[in-house]
Amino acid sequence: MPVDPLWNSTTALHAAAQRRPGALILIGRRHRCWTLAVLAERIGCSPATVSRLERRTQIADLALVHRAAQEVGVPRHILLASLAPPPATATAATRVTASQRDAEEDPMRRRTLLAAAAAAGPAALLTGLDDALADTPAPHRAGPLERRLAGARALYDQGEHARLLAAMPGLIADAHHAAGSRRSLDQARLSAVYSLASAILIKLGSHDRARLTADRARTWAEISGTPLAAAAAARELAIVLRQQGQHGAAQRLMSSATDDLEASGLRTDATTAAYAQMLCTLAYTAARAGRRAEALAMTDEARCAARRLPPVIPQGRLFAISPAAVDLYAVGVHWALGDAGAALDAGKNLRPEHFPTAERRARLGTDMARAWWAWQRPEQTTRALLDAYRASPGEVRDRPAIRHIVTELAERHPRTSGVRELHTAATQAL
Repeated sequence: MPVDPLWNSTTALHAAAQRRPGALILIGRRHRCWTLAVLAERIGCSPATVSRLERRTQIADLALVHRAAQEVGVPRHILLASLAPPPATATAATRVTASQRDAEEDPMRRRTLLAAAAAAGPAALLTGLDDALADTPAPHRAGPLERRLAGARALYDQGEHARLLAAMPGLIADAHHAAGSRRSLDQARLSAVYSLASAILIKLGSHDRARLTADRARTWAEISGTPLAAAAAARELAIVLRQQGQHGAAQRLMSSATDDLEASGLRTDATTAAYAQMLCTLAYTAARAGRRAEALAMTDEARCAARRLPPVIPQGRLFAISPAAVDLYAVGVHWALGDAGAALDAGKNLRPEHFPTAERRARLGTDMARAWWAWQRPEQTTRALLDAYRASPGEVRDRPAIRHIVTELAERHPRTSGVRELHTAATQAL
């Protein structure tokens, strides 16, 4: 398709080179002779928001940028060029210390600050993440990015939500700096950082922030051209959309991403694992939308895909799926369909030792607890939640939906064995 000469003009190319997507939107709007109000109405926001979008260099709402750019006709390749990171420069990368002693003490000071921040709990740490999302900090250079990203994923797998949030601003900063190389691997890592941020924000119930980070993950995945990064980013965005009640949009997004993976031929275990994971998420999304037949069919297909994988999940795999993990998803699928009995039956043979991470072992407890609670069995609900808490306290304490069950247990069944212990543990100061 031919590109309008407008977008090959010096002004447009300069705006893209200067990493100013707002300026491109302004060029397109004026070219169409639209007022701020006209564009605002077309993309569902206020004229003042469009004005800020066009004037600012920092992006607060990536989804809105995409909608506005599409409306005014900015070609996709030019928009993506404007969203790429600036080239790394010595000035931006260099930190000046007052003395050699300051330089030596800086890592110790950083560790002390991170420990203090982690002790403050997830809620307090969201402010620091907000700052990093609004204005990317200067690079921290706290170690090799690949190793730090693996460490961050380990914190997620351990349910160490506060420590993960404390580390996230520095990880975002260094991932952005690394992506300045323009290498697809570095761009994919930046996408992975934003996907991880979305995952932890979803757990904490911070869906607006999760939508922002999921949008950024998708953009960087597209820039990198990496299929696994694209799948991970699409999955996180679909989960956010589902949480926001946009079941149709979530289903379409997941279906498209799953089809793209299947079309790749699934030639490696990594892509097959991604495919099985996407099918699980697609099944749960269909279940939440009330599409029973589709949800059950996708669950069965995920089981078939997972059976093609090795029994032991390799360390560091982006999509850590196994037959047991699919069965755990089946528990959630049946629960979402309103069939607590089928959910309990699906999970009756699952044991904590079937899952390699604390997060998944705790998820077994919380998912079974939801089913027992729907079945009106407070004793079994309490035992399952206590098991989850022992595996990973954060999975009970930090997830709003699970804390709600704990609160209801304390209000309605205060004399049930273990309820008082559970309520005290789950509502302790963060």
